[in-house]
Amino acid sequence: MTLGNFTPRETVGELDRYIIGQQKAKRAVAIALRNRWRRQHVTSDLREEIAPRNIIMIGPTGVGKTEIARRLAKLARAPFVKVEASKFTEVGYVGRDVESMIRDLVENAIQICEKEALEDVQTRAQDAAEERLAKMVLAAQRPPAATPQPEQDPQTHQFGPLSFQINPQQAQQQQQPPFYSDSEVNDIRQRLRNGDLDDAEVELDVTDTNNPFMTIFGAQGTEEVNLQDMMSQMPGFKGRTKRRRLKVPDALEILKEQEAKKLIDHDKVNRDAVQRTEQAGIVFLDEIDKVASDRSHGGPDVSREGVQRDLLPIVEGSTVSTKYGTVKTDHILFIAAGAFHVSKVADLIPELQGRFPIRVELDSLEKEDFIRILTEPKNALTKQYQALMATEGIEVVFEPAAIEELAGYAAEANTRAENIGARRLYTIMEALLEELSYDASERAQSKYLVDVERVRTTLEPILADQDLAKYIL
Repeated sequence: MTLGNFTPRETVGELDRYIIGQQKAKRAVAIALRNRWRRQHVTSDLREEIAPRNIIMIGPTGVGKTEIARRLAKLARAPFVKVEASKFTEVGYVGRDVESMIRDLVENAIQICEKEALEDVQTRAQDAAEERLAKMVLAAQRPPAATPQPEQDPQTHQFGPLSFQINPQQAQQQQQPPFYSDSEVNDIRQRLRNGDLDDAEVELDVTDTNNPFMTIFGAQGTEEVNLQDMMSQMPGFKGRTKRRRLKVPDALEILKEQEAKKLIDHDKVNRDAVQRTEQAGIVFLDEIDKVASDRSHGGPDVSREGVQRDLLPIVEGSTVSTKYGTVKTDHILFIAAGAFHVSKVADLIPELQGRFPIRVELDSLEKEDFIRILTEPKNALTKQYQALMATEGIEVVFEPAAIEELAGYAAEANTRAENIGARRLYTIMEALLEELSYDASERAQSKYLVDVERVRTTLEPILADQDLAKYIL
């Protein structure tokens, strides 16, 4: 298995496209990512001894901690899951157990590996889907003869303490598949590719996609269970489908997906996913400061320390049972993050502190950072609003001086109220463009200029009213 082979400098360059500043944190995660690639090329006898250097990020909310981890996982094409430490409880309390994060990580790896496997068989799946659809179109034009079959009695099945009575699908008429010559099938396939049959409709059996969930309580805490997965193990429930009438292009996409899933080796996908989870998985453990407790003062903090004790073996390296097999967590990279306003890293239990050897402090965002955030990233807020309004035929233009004024208001709002970092820009921009967003569909195609005067006229009254600013900005 080959991980993304970005050099640290290239990784930082990619992160710079989406995240402004925080060079220390970017360098730390870039080195951690490269070390994983280096480990894959170490001789086998030493490879297992090299443990990941877990990272803990310290900084206020909205400065880019989560975004750095998420973008890093995308670069590495690695399984990634973001969890909040405050959602977990120690064993014996009602809540999620810490092992659920590894099960979620495996599910993410399954999606990644299945997507890659499906991409490899797209051409073959396209051919098979076209052939099936062509025969369906021919069958609609020339229905096959039917032979009556005797009616089947309902069947009763036992599933634990529950019993179910299932009526078999009434195969009253067993259709004999007619013979179609290759020339007939190829003629229909050519018409499909030319779009001549786009308005035609066919009947297709599609998988029932209803996924009911229920919550169960067990010794390991609460977990959500997919009822469809449970029922699929019962006779008569596997592969439940429903009949739908679809346009030919829509039917082709469904058939293509069905054929692709037939072509991939699901057992290999599961094995690859477990291996990728173990060797390349990244867990972002947010709000780690919420489970820290000041041990110098008494109080009801037993559950917090219990969560830390439960986290410890997962971070150290243990074996977690999943429905795809056992997963070893020895080489999973853990990136923890927290604001640590009230508590500090030293309030974590010493054993857990030792499992996060790399500590990075992220800087608070200033006015200059906000200016860059509004203009430089590929997904900058100004670019997002311009794209949204362009769908209504309105060209939104931001003057450089107006962007500087916006950044100043965001920095001031963060100073007056809670410092929520770059998330303040969402509130500022929404307040500034609320009127345009409301009546954009009623305006004629036009140009909307955001200048300094418009920014001041809109935002100054809100910031001037302290009580109102508490709720709006």
